[in-house]
Parts: sequence; structure tokens; C-alpha cells
Amino acid sequence: MHHEHHLKSSDTIRDIVIGMSDGLTVPFALAAGLSGAVNSAGIVVTAGIAEIVAGSIAMGLGGFLAGRTESDHYESELKREYEEIDRVPEQEKAEVKEVFAHFGLSAVLQDQIADEMAKDKDKWVDFMMRYELGLEKPQANRATQSAITIGVSYIVGGIIPLSPYFFASSSINALYYSCAITMVCLFVFGYFKSRVTGQPAFTGALKVLFIGALAAAAAFTMAKLINGGF
Repeated sequence: MHHEHHLKSSDTIRDIVIGMSDGLTVPFALAAGLSGAVNSAGIVVTAGIAEIVAGSIAMGLGGFLAGRTESDHYESELKREYEEIDRVPEQEKAEVKEVFAHFGLSAVLQDQIADEMAKDKDKWVDFMMRYELGLEKPQANRATQSAITIGVSYIVGGIIPLSPYFFASSSINALYYSCAITMVCLFVFGYFKSRVTGQPAFTGALKVLFIGALAAAAAFTMAKLINGGF
């Protein structure tokens, strides 16, 4: 038997990717930059935790607002479609026919489908939302779920590069372990993210690894330059 494999819960996966990507990269770059400026792991931990808290709230709030905007936009267009069906039904039927014309159906079939669809206003509106406007009804509580998923993913990602600083007194020594751990996690995360989204896994992993390493190297170099370390 043929089994089809399709990506499900793409919104949740997208939120995890957004949260984890920034969670791994931003605190890692911050820790690397501070390690180039101070030799106290405690200072890096304090600043890192503050950044993770602030970053998770900011990212979560951004996800919430994006979800609310999507929901508000859908409701606005839904209301407009109901109004147009009541006000200009023949024009809306013509738009239904136009959709099926693109599928190569004959004019006779287009007329029959449009007339049949017009018997059920709710299904008619749902069809127009999907195929004329390309809008899917957002999941209930989508904004809240997005905020929580992004925020938690950011925290999980941010703790990884910061964890070695909890067990070391020297920030430079901790940075070595942080680099090793975070590079591995960035590669693994990039690999699975690419596999899930259907992209070349190894290439995707290298891209994520390169971006994280570049951000950390830039932050460390800048801190050294400002403090006259080079």
C-alpha cells in the first residue's frame, strides 16, 4: 500500500523553530561577547539569565500578537464575504466559476457547481475564504499557544549555551565548553529542522551552525576590540 507522508502541525513546528533558533543563537552570542569583555562566569550567568527572560517574553509576545493579527484578519474577511454574498450573489457565483475554470472544468459544470454551492451559505463562504482568498480558519487559542511555544522554546534553547557558565569560575574556560556544546546542538537542531521541513538535512544543519558560530564570533571579537584585547 502507498502511504503518504505530509507535515502536520506546521504552525507549532514553525513556532518551535523560531524559538529554538533565536534561543540558541542570541544567548550564545551574548555569552561569547561578555566572555571577551569580562573574566567572571557569574557576570555572564546573570546577564544571560536576564536576556533569556527578556527574550522569551519578547518573542512570546511577538508570537501572540502575530496570532491575534492573523485571527482578526480572518474574521474581518469572513464578515466581508458574508456581506458580499448577500449583496452581490451573482458576482460571487462568477468568482466560484472562475476558480473551477482554472481546474479545466467545463462551463456547464461550473454553472452546476456554483448553483449547488449557493444553496448553503456557510459552505459557500468557507469555499471563498479558502480558494479565493487563500485563508484557513486559525485554530482556537492559536495566539496563546504560539506565545507559549515560542517562549518555552527560547528558554530551552537559551539555557544550552549558558549552562557551562554555571559550573566554571572563568568565563573563557566556560566559553570553550559552551562553544562545543552549542555547536553540536546547533548542528543537530538544524539537521532535524531540515528533515522535518523537507530540506537537505546536512546542508540545513551546516547553515544553522554557521549562523550561530558567526554571531558568537562577531560578538566576541567586538567585545575584545572595544576592551583593547587584540
